[in-house]
Amino acid sequence: MEVSRFAQPPGATPLELDDIEGLRPSWVTTLGDLNEAEAENVLRGRMWAAGRRAKWWYLDEAALRDLHRRLFGEVWRWAGELRRRQTNIGIEPYLIAPALRDLRDDLRVQVGLDRDGGPALPVDELVIRYHHRLVVIHPFRNGNGRLSRLAADLLMADLGGPALTWGGTDLVAPSTLRGEYLAALRRADGGDFASLLTFARR
Repeated sequence: MEVSRFAQPPGATPLELDDIEGLRPSWVTTLGDLNEAEAENVLRGRMWAAGRRAKWWYLDEAALRDLHRRLFGEVWRWAGELRRRQTNIGIEPYLIAPALRDLRDDLRVQVGLDRDGGPALPVDELVIRYHHRLVVIHPFRNGNGRLSRLAADLLMADLGGPALTWGGTDLVAPSTLRGEYLAALRRADGGDFASLLTFARR
C-alpha cells in the first residue's frame, strides 16, 4: 500500500511504510478511512479509560502503553509499542523510557502524592505542563497528541479540576483550530503555557 494515501496534515508525525504494514482493517485504503477507523477506536478507548476507578493509574510507562493500545490497537498492530526510530517530533528513542519515568516521578512530587499537602502548582498549569511534556517525549509512532490530551483529561479529573475542551474537536483533520493548537504547543516549547491553557479551555 502506498504511503502517499495516508499523507498526514502539517504538524503530524508522517506514517512510514513499516507503520502502514501494521494496519489491521483491510477496508482502510484512504486517509479518510484511517481517520474514521481511528476515531471509532479512540472513542472506545476513552470509554474504557473513563471506567477506571483507581486514581493515577495512567502515570506509569506500562499504563501509558496499555492506554495507547486501547486507543489504537484495533487499527495498528504496533499500538502500545514505544517508538524505536526518530520522527519529526519527539526525543530520541533510547531516551523515551527514562523520560517517561522522570515525568511520572516529577508529577508525583508536583501533585503531592509523596508528601502531605496539595499540588505544588495551580492545577491548570500542572495539567497543561504534563500534556506538553508528554507531547515533547512523543512515546509512540503516531497518536501521541490524542493520547496526551486524554492523559491530561484524566489527570485533571483526578485533581478535581473542570474538564478541558481542547477546542471542542478531535484536532486530527487540518483546521484553523488545529493550527492554533500547534502554535500554542510551539509557544509552550519556549516556556509560555498561557496560550495552550487558553486553547485547552476553549
